[in-house]
Amino acid sequence: MKKPRLEEIQPEIVFTASRSGGPGGQHVNKVSTKITLRWNVMSSNNITEEQKGRILSRLKSRVNQEGELIVTAQEFKSQARNKEVAMAKLEQLLANAFTEKRKRKATKPTKASVKKRLENKKKHSEKKRSRRGDF
Repeated sequence: MKKPRLEEIQPEIVFTASRSGGPGGQHVNKVSTKITLRWNVMSSNNITEEQKGRILSRLKSRVNQEGELIVTAQEFKSQARNKEVAMAKLEQLLANAFTEKRKRKATKPTKASVKKRLENKKKHSEKKRSRRGDF
């Protein structure tokens, strides 16, 4: 399954700006630089039902009750840079959600590793047996 392209969903994305927290002095208290990106996955017309299901299941911790995927960015003092960061985060989230996880191949331990494990067990039991004081 291929992931949705940002160009397709761009019109559905809503950006809001708010005051960023943390240190920064007077500048932080005056300027709204924190960007919150909201994309309503449930009402999106540009992705298939399959893609919606994948996004909602894989990114459920970032999707609210209304079906909105929420991403925030407040790394920079510039609203424009934070907007770019939020878009990059969304791109990365979608890429991670749509990567197929490889199935694990079952492997057998090598003969040498089995032999080594059994020898270590014998040594350990000998050590314990020698410590026992059968009086």
